Amino acid sequence: MKTENRNIEEKILHPANGVVMLIVDLILLVAFGFLLAIGIRQAVDEHVVAAVIMIVGSCIGIVVVCIAFGGLKTVRPNEALVLTLFGAYYGTIRESGFYFVNPFSESNSPAYDKAKSAAIKAAKSKSNDIEVVSVPTRKRVSLKSNTLKNEKQKVNDGMGNPIVIGTNVIWRVSDPTKAVFNVEDYTEFISIQTDSTVRNIARLYPYDVVDEENDESEKTLRGSVQEIADRMQEALQERVDMAGIVIEDVKITNLAYSEEIAAAMLQRQQATAIIAARQKIVDGAVGMVKMAIDKLGDEEIVLLDEERKAAMVSNLLVVLCSGKDTQPIVNSGSIY
Repeated sequence: MKTENRNIEEKILHPANGVVMLIVDLILLVAFGFLLAIGIRQAVDEHVVAAVIMIVGSCIGIVVVCIAFGGLKTVRPNEALVLTLFGAYYGTIRESGFYFVNPFSESNSPAYDKAKSAAIKAAKSKSNDIEVVSVPTRKRVSLKSNTLKNEKQKVNDGMGNPIVIGTNVIWRVSDPTKAVFNVEDYTEFISIQTDSTVRNIARLYPYDVVDEENDESEKTLRGSVQEIADRMQEALQERVDMAGIVIEDVKITNLAYSEEIAAAMLQRQQATAIIAARQKIVDGAVGMVKMAIDKLGDEEIVLLDEERKAAMVSNLLVVLCSGKDTQPIVNSGSIY
C-alpha cells in the first residue's frame, strides 16, 4: 500500500509585479470595453458578422480580465501567503509587496478558516436567515511573535505532591508551509502541546528541597526555575517542530502548592526554618561557652573544677539559647 508523504517542502514563489499587471489589466479592460462599443455600433450599422465577432471577443476578453484581477495579492510585512492550485501545493510568498499570481490559486490560513467557522456558527445560532458573515481576518499566515498564556493547571511534582503551575510561551511560525499542511490548527496544536510538556516536565522534579544537606545538587521547581523553563522550551520545541513553529522563550509565571496541601507545606517550611535557626543559635552558643571557659582558664581569672564547669556551661547555654530574655540571679556571696 502506497503511503503519502506528509512532509511538504516549502517552495518559494517569485511572482510578477502586481502594479504592472494591474496597469495591464486596466488597459485591457478599457480596450475590450472600447471594442464592445464598436461592435454595438457595427450592429446598429447592420454589419452583423463583424458586430458579432467584436461583441463576443470583447465579452470574452472582459471576463478573462476580470478573472485576472483575482490574481492580485498583497502580502504585509511579517506575513506569508501559502497557495494551492486545484488542491495541490503551489508555493509560498514570504516577501511583502503587491504581486500577481495564478488567479485560480487559493490562499490557505487555518486561523482565517477557524475564525470564519466560529463567526458562521455564532451567526446561525442567532438567526437561521443569515447566510453571509464577514470575518475581519486576512487569509495569510502571520510570522509575528505570539504569546501563549498557559493557564494554571494542577499537576503532581516529583514527590507526588499536587502543585499549581502556569507558564508563558513566546512563539512564532518559521515555516508557514508546515504550519498550514502538517497540522489541522497550529494555534490549538501548540496550546495542547504546551499543556502536555509542562505536565511531563513538572512531574520530574520536586517542588522544594527535602534534604537540606543535599540542596545544592538537587534541582527543584522552586530553586531551579530557569533551568526547568529551559528544559520545557527544549521539550516543547521538539514537539512543535513538525508544525514549523519556533519556541523563542518559556517562563514559569505561577508556581505554588495546591490548596489542599498548602497549609501543611507552610507548616513544614516554618518548622524547617525554625530548626535551621536553632541549629545556628546552638552552634554559636557552644562556641561562645567554649571561648569563655578557655579565656577564664588561660588568664587564670578563676579556676573551676569539672562540676563547676558543667554548671557554668548549663547556665550559659540556657541564657544564650533561650528564646526569651532571661532573669539572672546575682550571688553576692561565695560561689560555693
